[in-house]
Amino acid sequence: MMKIIPTSSIKQLDAYTIEHEPIASIDLMERAAQALTDAIVTRWTDKNTPFTVFAGPGNNGGDALAVARLLAERGYQSDVYLFNTKGQLSEDCGMNRDRLAGVKGVNFHEVTTQFVPPTLTAGHVVVDGLFGSGLNKPLGGGFAAVVKYVNASPAQVVSIDIPSGLMGEDNSYNIQAHIIRADLTLSLQLPKLAFLFAENAPYVGEWQLLDIGLSSEAIGQADTDYALTEAKDVLPMLKPRDKFAHKGSFGHAMLIAGSQGMAGASILAAKACLRSGVGLLTVHVPFCNNTIVQTAVPEAMTELDYSETCFSEYADTDDYRAVALGPGLGRRPETEEAVLQQIDSCQTPMVVDADALNILGEHREYLNRLPQGSILTPHPKELERLVGTCRNSFERLDKARQLARTAQVHIILKGAYSAVITPEGRCWFNSTGNPGMATGGSGDVLTGVLLALLAQGYETTVAARLGVYIHGLAGDLYRKRQGMTGLTAGDLVQMLPAAWHSLEEATVAGS
Repeated sequence: MMKIIPTSSIKQLDAYTIEHEPIASIDLMERAAQALTDAIVTRWTDKNTPFTVFAGPGNNGGDALAVARLLAERGYQSDVYLFNTKGQLSEDCGMNRDRLAGVKGVNFHEVTTQFVPPTLTAGHVVVDGLFGSGLNKPLGGGFAAVVKYVNASPAQVVSIDIPSGLMGEDNSYNIQAHIIRADLTLSLQLPKLAFLFAENAPYVGEWQLLDIGLSSEAIGQADTDYALTEAKDVLPMLKPRDKFAHKGSFGHAMLIAGSQGMAGASILAAKACLRSGVGLLTVHVPFCNNTIVQTAVPEAMTELDYSETCFSEYADTDDYRAVALGPGLGRRPETEEAVLQQIDSCQTPMVVDADALNILGEHREYLNRLPQGSILTPHPKELERLVGTCRNSFERLDKARQLARTAQVHIILKGAYSAVITPEGRCWFNSTGNPGMATGGSGDVLTGVLLALLAQGYETTVAARLGVYIHGLAGDLYRKRQGMTGLTAGDLVQMLPAAWHSLEEATVAGS
């Protein structure tokens, strides 16, 4: 588990490390600068690459000055601009300024009044060390002007820890034009929450974590509701299969999906469920889809709705361990009524997706009637139908957490870093997946995976975290073999066995 710690607490991690390692603050900065320099020279191997370093008056600027010195030691040339307009440098920044004196390969400028901008070409690399993660208000004045100048240039930009001007969590009231647009962000030790939000991608660019040896004990003790799920986290979640198990051991699931012209959604979800270890699957379908589903998914049983064309009357789910509701249902009046009746009558954990979510959005009072252990799987627009319009991803996540608490449900907010949100408001971001998965039917596949895991008796938080991880892993495995552009939801289904196999093999190897 990789914690995502509020930027307001980062100084506490530094202080704990300094006290308990123990290590001097300036030496910790030197260690960070070594890691930053290693990452930079790995990316830009040509020692003729011209570097321009912009350093602010705080410790982020101290990091940048130390990087300039270390680059010089490795044979690189750099122009360095230290902005000291108030005559107030942090202690470590001041020490690194003094260490630059007489260093060959560094053309140093300390800006105290007038700043004459240097020429920045497409061949230049700008090292952005103006401001770090401690920023709590938008940049203004001369610093905003420097940011605009850098952004207007064709140079490549590397930001130290976080792009200058970007706040680590909430940027609702920030000024976009006053944020550095980095090509690469070298984050120290841990990611920032802001990195995981789509609207910040133009500023963060590619981000890379650098281990600078902050105290693992301090990180372990740090209080946060946010974390990133990694491979090492999901391996212990996987349940071993007993040698004498039978199909009843792995649960009987019901999938309520499909309508006339939308049989595909039920097929994708059903196949994904069957390829994720469920013992038995029954698909509740309108009569018009019966032959289609039975032909496409012979391993599944069907239960026929009274309607020829849509879901029109709730199903008896007492004999099932888990239920999924929503893919391809449509929005007919009789379907809307049946969805609400299904929620009212069901005592079994449910996965609620697609049209069922949209119906809930118009009948929000039913959110509190969902069975215990249920999972909602909205994409951003579906979530907004439940919680109202959101200005940005931070507000959307915050409202999703409020909804999870009030309705006492799990929510999977789907996206590039799908967030699993628990009824306690805890957020687990997913680390697998790629843009090729942004295709019709991908969500139906996830619904099937989640349904299978709940039916097998996985605890809801585990089912949600494991489900989104394996769903993304299937997409990543396909990407390695065939690329992203041609990826379809059906390909995700086909790659699920390989994804599960990779986890099983890793579990055996680690045991």
